[in-house]
Amino acid sequence: MLSATGVWKYHGQFPALLNVSIEAQPGSCLALLGRNGAGKTTLLRILAGLSSASEGQVRVFGEEPRSPRARRRIGYLGHGIGIYDELTARENLIHFGRLYRVGDPAATADRWLERVGLGRVPDARAREFSRGMRQRLAIARAFLHEPEMLLMDEPFTSLDDRAIALLQSVIREAVAQNRCVVLSTHQLREALELASDVALLDRGKLMFAGPRTAAMVADPGSVYAAFE
Repeated sequence: MLSATGVWKYHGQFPALLNVSIEAQPGSCLALLGRNGAGKTTLLRILAGLSSASEGQVRVFGEEPRSPRARRRIGYLGHGIGIYDELTARENLIHFGRLYRVGDPAATADRWLERVGLGRVPDARAREFSRGMRQRLAIARAFLHEPEMLLMDEPFTSLDDRAIALLQSVIREAVAQNRCVVLSTHQLREALELASDVALLDRGKLMFAGPRTAAMVADPGSVYAAFE
């Protein structure tokens, strides 16, 4: 479903990614781990087609990530949230539903607002929301069109315990439906509870890629200790 082979990314003369190769299969959840500056966001943006690799090859569903057919099959949640402040919560989701050609965007928007706990404020403008509420709305936007692949950058940011549990439930449901999830986060415990596979980046280098183990779940910090 997803493959990145020999990916390099330069910012000027600085290599943000150095010869990174990863794969992800349908029905998997790949936890992309690493400290600040490791290259996680850079890699996710390349996988999502929002940035280009300087060298190497990336394929999503066998196509370039920037191809229209591939992008319609991807759900992306990044640092920028990606919602319109002057639109209401419901208007945001209807707008994105139309862009993704969702059947009955209004009903789909209402269903997802309820799912992420915003059903009581459908007509409030996004600019009035707290950071956590905005993150809930962004999660709804990412899942709205039932994408086959979900790329999520720090999805647990600003969420309380209840919202984290909700997001974990939605991700598990997606994996059970044979979709693919790639998530980057500093919250190791939450990520490793979900992950089937792990990729660890350190200053742009891939230090480890393989199945998540029970030992990783028992001691999340051991991932860094063993491979960095």
